[in-house]
Amino acid sequence: MPKVKPHRTSPSLDMTPMVDLAFLLVTFFMLTTQFRPEDAVVVDPPSSTSDLRNPDSDVLTLTIDDKKRVFFGFDKAAVKEEALKSMGLKYNVSFTKQQIAQFRNINSIGVPIKQLGSYLNLSGEERKEINPTLAGIPYDSLNNQMIDWVQGARQANLNLFSKQSFISIKGDGAADVQTVQKVISELQKANINRFNLVTSLEGKPTAAAE
Repeated sequence: MPKVKPHRTSPSLDMTPMVDLAFLLVTFFMLTTQFRPEDAVVVDPPSSTSDLRNPDSDVLTLTIDDKKRVFFGFDKAAVKEEALKSMGLKYNVSFTKQQIAQFRNINSIGVPIKQLGSYLNLSGEERKEINPTLAGIPYDSLNNQMIDWVQGARQANLNLFSKQSFISIKGDGAADVQTVQKVISELQKANINRFNLVTSLEGKPTAAAE
């Protein structure tokens, strides 16, 4: 009598839980990822062998490009908002809630305070188009808005978080030396003598082989 072969079935794997897990992970990263706002100006700092790092927070950045322009930025949105309100009071300029919300999300600005409202009314793409033509923040002795921004932000950080601010000067490698010296001089006139000069790290020289 012939043998009856048992019916073999191929094993199956239910992929539904894996698909659900992948979907949940994608959703999680979409909701939690924070994109860094685009800088109004991009600079290429000079290189050095120093490996000292900037602090992780409470950093006020003055960026100097190769067109002698100065840009102001702070890494905390709440501090930027309070600094903006302080500048508005000082220069008799008012800002709408929408403009303030836009300012909180901008990484750095480089326009005189009187023109800032119009700049904030622009869309992100429109701001990106005109950024190369911005005048920068005034920093001369008769209209030193740069120092007013610095002092306003430092005071706001103290009021809101009871923390001192770290000032970083980020200059382009092709920036005018006199402009950098002028910015440093104006800080020192305001009794601000501690700041970091931002550089890009280059390889440290190694001892020649004998």
